[in-house]
Amino acid sequence: MSFKLFALAGVATAALIAPGHAQTAAAPTGQGARPAPVATLVQAVDIPYQQFTLTNGLRVIVHTDRKAPVVAVSVWYDVGSKHEPKGRTGFAHLFEHLMFNGSENAPGDFFAPLKQVGATDFNGTTSFDRTNYFETVPAAALERALFLESDRMGHLTGAITQGVLDEQRGVVQNEKRQGDNQPYGLVQYKLFGGLFPADTPYGHTPIGSMADLDRASLADVKDWFRSHYGPNNAVLVLAGDVDAATAKPLVEKYFGDIKAGPKSLLPTVTVPTLAAPVNEVMKDRVAAVMISKNWAVPGMLDADAAPLYVGGTVLGGLASSRLDNALVRKEKLAVNVSAGYSDMAQIGMFTIRAIVRPGVDPAVVSKRLDEILADFLKTGPTADEIQRVQTQAVAGRIRGYESVGGFGGKAVALAGGALYANDPGHYKTELAAIAAQTPASVKAAATRWLTRPAYTLTVVDGERDKYEEAVVPPAVAVKPAAETPVKGTRAGGIPAVGTLTGLTFPAVERARLSNGIELVYARRGAVPMTQAVLSFDAGYAADVADKLGTQQLTLSVMDEGTRTLDGIALAEARERLGAWIGTSTSLDLTTLSMSVPSANLTPAVVLFADIARNPAFAEEEVGRVRNQQLAGIQQELTSPQGLGNRVIGKLINGDTPYGKAMGGGDPKAVAALTRADLVAFQQAWLRPDKAKIFVVSDRPLAEVRAVLDRGFGDWKAQGPAGVKSFPTTRTPVTPKIVLVDRPDSPQSLILAGQRTGLKGSDDMLVFNTANDALGGSFLSRINMDLREEKHWSYGAGGRFQTGAFDAPYGITAGVQADKTGPSITALQQDVTHFVTTKPMTQTEFGLAIDGGIRVLPGSFETSGAVLGAMQQNDLFKRPDDYYATITRRYGALTLPQLNTAIARVIDVKKFTWVVVGDAKTVKPQLDSLGLPVEVVSAASVAGLPVVPVTPLAAKAK
Repeated sequence: MSFKLFALAGVATAALIAPGHAQTAAAPTGQGARPAPVATLVQAVDIPYQQFTLTNGLRVIVHTDRKAPVVAVSVWYDVGSKHEPKGRTGFAHLFEHLMFNGSENAPGDFFAPLKQVGATDFNGTTSFDRTNYFETVPAAALERALFLESDRMGHLTGAITQGVLDEQRGVVQNEKRQGDNQPYGLVQYKLFGGLFPADTPYGHTPIGSMADLDRASLADVKDWFRSHYGPNNAVLVLAGDVDAATAKPLVEKYFGDIKAGPKSLLPTVTVPTLAAPVNEVMKDRVAAVMISKNWAVPGMLDADAAPLYVGGTVLGGLASSRLDNALVRKEKLAVNVSAGYSDMAQIGMFTIRAIVRPGVDPAVVSKRLDEILADFLKTGPTADEIQRVQTQAVAGRIRGYESVGGFGGKAVALAGGALYANDPGHYKTELAAIAAQTPASVKAAATRWLTRPAYTLTVVDGERDKYEEAVVPPAVAVKPAAETPVKGTRAGGIPAVGTLTGLTFPAVERARLSNGIELVYARRGAVPMTQAVLSFDAGYAADVADKLGTQQLTLSVMDEGTRTLDGIALAEARERLGAWIGTSTSLDLTTLSMSVPSANLTPAVVLFADIARNPAFAEEEVGRVRNQQLAGIQQELTSPQGLGNRVIGKLINGDTPYGKAMGGGDPKAVAALTRADLVAFQQAWLRPDKAKIFVVSDRPLAEVRAVLDRGFGDWKAQGPAGVKSFPTTRTPVTPKIVLVDRPDSPQSLILAGQRTGLKGSDDMLVFNTANDALGGSFLSRINMDLREEKHWSYGAGGRFQTGAFDAPYGITAGVQADKTGPSITALQQDVTHFVTTKPMTQTEFGLAIDGGIRVLPGSFETSGAVLGAMQQNDLFKRPDDYYATITRRYGALTLPQLNTAIARVIDVKKFTWVVVGDAKTVKPQLDSLGLPVEVVSAASVAGLPVVPVTPLAAKAK
């Protein structure tokens, strides 16, 4: 479960890591090929639908898509945080959680009956404007999904008990702690409080306040449900392997008898204008100063929504944006910049943001932001800038609409349009409005709204203000009373599942380019897109041992220009094609990936090959991007996950090449890297004799091969190839607890790891299926214990972290700070019981097997999922038809086999633990666990000399 906060996307850790780009004159896309016109791309965006309304007011929209035997079920309620009165902030989001805890005729966790049928993409979210619930199920399980959704719509209140309320209140408060615990995690409250008066609908965020969550009573939440969750206040979308003729009688059957309830009243909202500019400063434990300038603007249905979106993207949303060009590339005042329009139903926010380069005066950056905006308002965007934004926007919709459901598929487009605009096809209106923008229209809208006073927030490094914690009520001795079991209120019970259609994994074909590079190809025609991955046998394991971070810097600078195109010309060319090209690194592989509308495949491959084969490694760019990487490393050292991952990886894998996976690398080594280091790494590892190309496309293999052969077929390796060397024997690990001191953390991050002796080419299906019940799913023992039973965590789990040469077992849990020690004890008990006295049960076995088989069609609905599976099969030396035959493998597994296998490789006494939290609060809890505790500072984690920490005594309460 999650809540959606539009305006803050990109503030988190990654903001400091991605290199910026700049702007140059237009460059050709290569070989004389012209990009497909925007109008041609727009024609590919079409989601036909039928709709009907029940007598109780439930609006139903059906879209038929037969590419996979799955149906997305999406229910959107017209209730969000904007509907919450004073004193009840966070109620919509709290209720989202409550609706996952069972209903009168489906008691227990809502996820259990969905997992049984192999549901994918099941979740719920809360925004300012709505609450939604969604799942993608096999078509034969549609009736069950409709029963479950209708039962929590019409038959819920009898299942909401005080125990359920207390449990989910604790979970939500830990979700809030987890978000607040991140660098810049408290910014959202300042922004919305600064722009919108507190007593207005958008004056608080969906997560709510700890105090209001504490005050929520059982009567309060039941009244909230009765007031907002009736069928006449909802939209139901079914998208996938279903049609209206099939859907209508089923929807009538399950939803038709639910009585209509009150309709949410649309609150009165006006766009506020500040009387004068407001400048505020807040302190947080951050690595770099952040400056954020913000304006309240109209919402998504306003005529100015499209020009504000286009203007924001030109200003700071493209790789070649105005802000990137000036502040990141040329003047080098910032390590990251962004600008954009965030649309809500009745209001919007326009934000310009900069992460100041360490050592630069923030006042200088703030002044330059104002000057660049003023110039934009004076001159407006160019026609070419607008065309690039339009192409990127349409290409993004095409990619997103390959999925029928989830967080951004076709069901989302239809439901959002129906709820907000009374038009399921509103996505077409939005695209048409974007496509119609001109320099004059964008300039006019920007001038209308961005010449008003701004709310500016500057975040500087320093001790946070006292954190608003939940109030723990005093213990009262009461005789426990069993809560009355819920009695069924509908006849028939949960429907059985029909005959399920198995997975049809696309046929995988192999070919070679003229120089021998192997091409691994599958055809998928659901959307007119081509996705390609140029995969090198490198990965973190190939990084330079005494210069960790060389690989990341090499990849980042490769994207900053070739011998014929500088970085901005390269970015602009990609944008004109609607192409996405990026790099990534795993333990074993280094990849250069591309996604592009197939109409632009030929010119996109020209760029793709140019980046791979001809990086310029310009000295100026090496220096600039190196500084960005160093800033990113400093940001890692303020992030709980960044700190924890660096420590646990070194402890478990420090004696193998996998131990080189150290985030952005060693700051001392990165600071000393030269152009020659990057060229040497590229020539040793990113070369044709270490490469394979994986492609999923709607275009035939012969065409794809011919295009790739023109780009890569004459590529030849230069010099000796790099070699990875893994030890045949391992240095023993002594179990202990390493506590990384991160002061003022309201939550602790717990990581644990153990070597297993396994590797990726082993039959990991056995171990992963067994782990489904221990830590591999929402219903796993680890998560249900820490989250649902104890409500100390927002989420916890464990998994085998599989590489080609190693597969250690790891656990991750974010827990409230005062429960850190007890949480480790609980985890130790959960794992110990699972591999000894309380192994996987027959029920858990059946759930894992049935869920594993039935989830397959939904898991490979998209081209990206197929592409990922093809790469994994190749890496772990599995046959290309592995997933086409996996059902038989599942069917051959036995419960004793799974229990024996996982007990053989997991031993909690061999676990090494890492805790990232406030040492003065956490260390006393760890001292009694029977393991040595080593407390270190964040500076130690960066590879600097170890600085032991003596925790200060906790203040008396």
